[in-house]
Amino acid sequence: MWIIGCDFHPCYQQIAAMDQQTGTVVERRLSHESNEAETFYESLPRGACIGMEASCTALWFERLLERCGHQWQVGDPATIRATVVRKQKTDTRDARQLLELLLTDRFPRIWMPTAAERDVRQLLLHRHKLVGTRTQVRNQLAALARSEGVLPRTRFWTRSGRPQLETLRLDRWAGRRRQDLLHLLDELDQHIAELTREVEQEAGRRAAAVALMEQDGVGAIVSLAFLLTIGSARRFRRGKQVASYLGLNPSERSSGGTQRLGPISKQGNRMMRWLLVEAAWVAARKDPQLQRVYQRLAFRRGRKIATVAVARKLAVKLYWRLRAFEEQHGAQPAPMQGSSA
Repeated sequence: MWIIGCDFHPCYQQIAAMDQQTGTVVERRLSHESNEAETFYESLPRGACIGMEASCTALWFERLLERCGHQWQVGDPATIRATVVRKQKTDTRDARQLLELLLTDRFPRIWMPTAAERDVRQLLLHRHKLVGTRTQVRNQLAALARSEGVLPRTRFWTRSGRPQLETLRLDRWAGRRRQDLLHLLDELDQHIAELTREVEQEAGRRAAAVALMEQDGVGAIVSLAFLLTIGSARRFRRGKQVASYLGLNPSERSSGGTQRLGPISKQGNRMMRWLLVEAAWVAARKDPQLQRVYQRLAFRRGRKIATVAVARKLAVKLYWRLRAFEEQHGAQPAPMQGSSA
């Protein structure tokens, strides 16, 4: 069987391969533009094991390996880099290191969602990006109105606020800018509403997502995103690991008996962390337990820090709800591995 360490790049890949039967070692650089990579993997016997870092998205490469009957593993880049002692870093050295980790059974394999789950992730990500674009458009309209002396707190995208924005007397190109931004805002609202309906339907088809929506402040978007980000709750032993996985735990530099805590690590999924913070504002009003946490911390540390703390506790509560659901319905435990790509 062939064992291959693959240092993957968008235009090419550097490989270090070994045939375990003959001991043959091959080091090559395979181009993606000339179909050299496809020819190489198609020529190998079925059942080869390929290890690569979690870097850029390579769906075409995964389909190629699946079509050829090969196995592929994705490793944690930080853990892989920590195993290297020398400071020299080249593509050849990286491929050799991946091969060595595979041969010595030390490859830090991480959990990967299925192809269908990753496609649903694209739905959530697409909606998330469009919402961000809509916010930028709204901010531009608000800035345009403030330049004409309108109060900054007016919501110009509401039924009562939009006529006020449309009746402003502007110069030629300022008026053109307002017209284009309003047209773009209408299109974004239409697309976001359509994607929101798709997310709600997708969440309704998943019993686990419906169970998560029983938590106050959590709707279809947050529940579906949490389910697709966490995967199986059995991958984690306790809630603190989930908070660390999502980057909501505080960074720490402690030594000599002195504990130094900093801001949150932000090492997890950025979109999921943003959604949890947004949901925390609602959960802090509806959930009595989270409301007490928010009020206590807001008085001592401020509203922003209190909201992030509520988001962390909300993630832990969702984890235990998901775990209880899996135990009740007999879900198969997933291997406890590193973070997702």
